[in-house]
Amino acid sequence: MSAPAAGEVDPHLHRLPDGTVKQINPFTGTQVWTVPGRGNRPLTNQAAPHQRLDPARAERHCAFCPERMNETPPERIRRIRTDDGWRDLRNVPAGQLGTTQAEFRVIPNLFEIVSLRYWYENHGYELPEAELARRRAYLADPQGRAHVLGLVGAHRPADLLTAGDEAIVADSIFGGFHDVIVARRHHVDGATCDDELASASTLSADEHEQYVDFTLAGIRDLFAANERIVNVVAFQNWLRPAGASFDHLHKQLVGLDELGRWRSDEVVALRADPDLFTRYGLDFAERNGLVVASAEHAVAFAGFGHRYPTLEVWTRRLDADPWNLTPEELADVSALLHACHAAGGPGVPCNEEWHYRPPSVAQPMPLRVLLKWRISTPAGFEGGSRIYVNTIDPWTLADRARATLATADGLSARVHLA
Repeated sequence: MSAPAAGEVDPHLHRLPDGTVKQINPFTGTQVWTVPGRGNRPLTNQAAPHQRLDPARAERHCAFCPERMNETPPERIRRIRTDDGWRDLRNVPAGQLGTTQAEFRVIPNLFEIVSLRYWYENHGYELPEAELARRRAYLADPQGRAHVLGLVGAHRPADLLTAGDEAIVADSIFGGFHDVIVARRHHVDGATCDDELASASTLSADEHEQYVDFTLAGIRDLFAANERIVNVVAFQNWLRPAGASFDHLHKQLVGLDELGRWRSDEVVALRADPDLFTRYGLDFAERNGLVVASAEHAVAFAGFGHRYPTLEVWTRRLDADPWNLTPEELADVSALLHACHAAGGPGVPCNEEWHYRPPSVAQPMPLRVLLKWRISTPAGFEGGSRIYVNTIDPWTLADRARATLATADGLSARVHLA
């Protein structure tokens, strides 16, 4: 599908006679240009020589791998697969971590963006009795104690080890409000080389739906655990160029005591223009030929006004959020997001960002997931002009994604290509 003719100018997305595409994000005001010729580069950097995997290191490649659970904090909850379907197990004791196979785990982040002490000292937060009891019980178990003391010795000031059990119980080693949702596999099943990483696109459609559902539950859990949280930032960094600490599939959830600039700007814009999401969301994508794929309850399209090439998944219902999303809507969002990951493939560094209406916001907002390909680095030009050069324009991105998905395997039957 081609772009509108050069004479049909929309200030938010239009192509100049020389081929330059200028974009302004209607929700954030971000100004973006795509200059002809700069997108004719490979999506990934030249890869390092592949190394054969050592069978002795199976499931031990990084701290998120199943055989190294003692290197991550005590988990909050895991999702397992059984003969009767999927189910969740909470607060698994240290001695039983290997009894079931966790397909997905929620664990505290050892290196929080917003620390538990932040909530203690700035908000007077106190751990509930039930949470204190959980921590004390884990520490009272010999295997749990060895697990926790090992982490404290490796990642906390030395004086915490001598401060007594209650000081350890109060520490974020047991968790705060920054969680990590870790998938089981580091490499795909049957991998023989280290570049055969297990990404979101290599999950089955069913596994990906469980991952999305587990993530939404994690968002709701953080809001419920701390009434002072007004926003939970949900994101996924895939590969080190996109900010990942490990090349092991994981998402992160961070509770905040403010909406943040993006969400605040959206609220202001919506108050001024209640139809903003309607005009510059699905209708705009369809009118401009940006739709990549669709399902009954959601649509995937190439976004505009982003610093990086971005595929977006929106619910069709404009007031869908993590609390009222129906199972069918969740399944469609997951199916399209899974397809968007497949459009880039496991070798493309990317950030997955979740956007939704927090409880403190009255204006309806659709649930949206943005997948940004981190294939360029903003530099001096962007810093000096605040004009960001995105190397792939939205129409080219949509064409590229549609072409890739036309031959992709493993997509959900819910996905209908544009």
